[in-house]
Amino acid sequence: MQNRPTAAELKKGGVILVDKPYKWTSFDAVNSIKISLRAKIGHCGTLDPLATGLLICCTGEMTKQISGYQQLPKEYTGIFHLGAETATYDLESEPMDFKPFEHITDAQIHEAALKLTGDIMQVPPAHSAIKKDGKRSYDLARAGKEVVMDARPITIGEFEITAIRLPEVHFRVMCSTGTYIRSIAHDIGDLLGCGAYLQELRRTKIGNFDAADALTPLEWKNFWKPAPIAETGSQQ
Repeated sequence: MQNRPTAAELKKGGVILVDKPYKWTSFDAVNSIKISLRAKIGHCGTLDPLATGLLICCTGEMTKQISGYQQLPKEYTGIFHLGAETATYDLESEPMDFKPFEHITDAQIHEAALKLTGDIMQVPPAHSAIKKDGKRSYDLARAGKEVVMDARPITIGEFEITAIRLPEVHFRVMCSTGTYIRSIAHDIGDLLGCGAYLQELRRTKIGNFDAADALTPLEWKNFWKPAPIAETGSQQ
């Protein structure tokens, strides 16, 4: 269990493990803590709004160490949904291009996961924060412009299929920084020939840091809140 730093300690410099809630942006989570803590703070790698889980935040003098934490490997768990695709590769956009999936076997799913394990080249989603010609690619994609994303090297250290209940495929992935789990969902769909998108995602670990030791922004706020002063009864 993570030792809970005091607000005074964090103003000087420290590390906070935050469990980002569903539909919060990473900025929302960090800003909420910044307001309650009133200290310099930055996070070590964003999560998409529809994802939950671990954010590492550094405060005070520890913000100088952010780049080091950003390079740590990450673990995710989640659900792929077979039989359709979305423009964003997740549920930020509506499913489309529906295809039959009932014929897909467990063996085919495990084989597809194996093909995406190890050192591979991955094409990031067009709806991502990567810059193309000086602009965020998601801004170009939302404007209806064609965005061609360049493949880049990533490492999938472990890719475990934890349950198959078609059209849902549950998974656990250990990967290098810069990996897009949404792209893994899309690539799984391509390999199986039925399409797929990311239905659910949670970041469970960053290096040796574990989401089990993290608190939500509200829990951190309540943790730092001064304890109420007990009222004493009046003397008769």
